[in-house]
Formats: sequence, structure tokens, C-alpha cells
Amino acid sequence: MILAKADDARLESSLVCLVIARGCHTIPTPEGLLAELNALAQRRGAEDFPPARIKDAVRDMLRAGGYKPAGRQKPASEYLAQAAREGRFPSINAPVDCNNLLSLDTGLPISLLDLHALGGQALVRIAADGESYVFNAAGHEMDLAGLLCVCAADGTPLGNPVKDSMAGKLKDDSADFAGFIYAPPLLYAPDALKAVGERFADLLSRYCGASEAFVAAVV
Repeated sequence: MILAKADDARLESSLVCLVIARGCHTIPTPEGLLAELNALAQRRGAEDFPPARIKDAVRDMLRAGGYKPAGRQKPASEYLAQAAREGRFPSINAPVDCNNLLSLDTGLPISLLDLHALGGQALVRIAADGESYVFNAAGHEMDLAGLLCVCAADGTPLGNPVKDSMAGKLKDDSADFAGFIYAPPLLYAPDALKAVGERFADLLSRYCGASEAFVAAVV
């Protein structure tokens, strides 16, 4: 899997870490993971999280292309923190809960996509005016204009730090995953973000049975 960034100065405000996990199982959340998730959600529920330095830096990363990350368009990491504060933090399945645990711990938005939907290459770019995709089973569309997106080899946007597409999301029979951790360079150097990716790989190995999981690239 190749991860590349478009030649666009607006992308200088973002780092993206790609984690690949193969041979995974989309299974109910194991007790160990559920215990970790519930304990963290309880702690975050009593905190003002993410703190301003993380929240502001992540939002600025999304603003670089002209996107407005507020209200219903705020980063996914903020939705998770809000759910924890409201006592309704979700448990979905093992891979999604690995994603949510890491996001709630770091305050960083993360995409978890079906590796094969990408077609062998992932391109990070700013979506153009008029681009959109369906993000839920009800068929609702998200306007992507100005937003940092992860795209398939053919250029189709599949994920972003706010909501991932239905086309790219994990299916019940998905076994090979591609995780994308989005971070502002103001908070993370490449090596530091790689360490976060290695933790993601470890979670997917421990709780989803990945036969191999590793950080493929940081761009």
C-alpha cells in the first residue's frame, strides 16, 4: 500500500499515519477492550477533553483548505469526547472500538477503512468544490469541499477526520484494514505520530486477531 500526499501547500498543516492490519476479525468487542474503553470514557466524561491546545490545533488542520470544522462538521474525536461527557459512549465492535479508544485517548481523529476499497494506493488531498460522499446507511451525503480527505487509487474520497464514507467503511467480512491517524505537526513530529500508529497496530493485533499489523507510512 502506497500513501502519498498531493502537491498542495495547504497540506503542510497535517500529518497522516497509515496503519495496515491484515487477517483481522470484525467481532464483538472482547471484555478486555470493553473494560479499557469504559474506563477511559468514564475518565473523559469528567474532563473538558480535548484540551484547548489539541482541539484548536486539530480544527486548524481542517481549516487549511477552507473547511469549517464546527457544529455537526466538527472532528470525529470531538464527537467521541462529547459522547463520553453525555454518558452515551458507544461500543460497536472490536475494530471500531480499537479506533475509538485510541481517538478518545489522544484527541486525534482516525479513519478505519477496508484496505481493499483503496485499490492499492491512498492519496491525501483537499477535496474540491462539489465533491461529496454518502456517510451513513440512511444515504445522507457530506459536502467535502475544502476538507482533508483520504482517497482511493482512482481519486475517490473514502475517509476524512470528520466522517468516513459508506464505500470505505469496514464491512462484516472485512479482514484487511487501513487506519489513518490525522495529526497537526504543531502537536506531533513524524516519529511521535508513528508511535501512536504502533499502538493502533498493537490494539488491532490484540483485540482483532490481526495476523500482521504495522505502520506503513507517515506523510
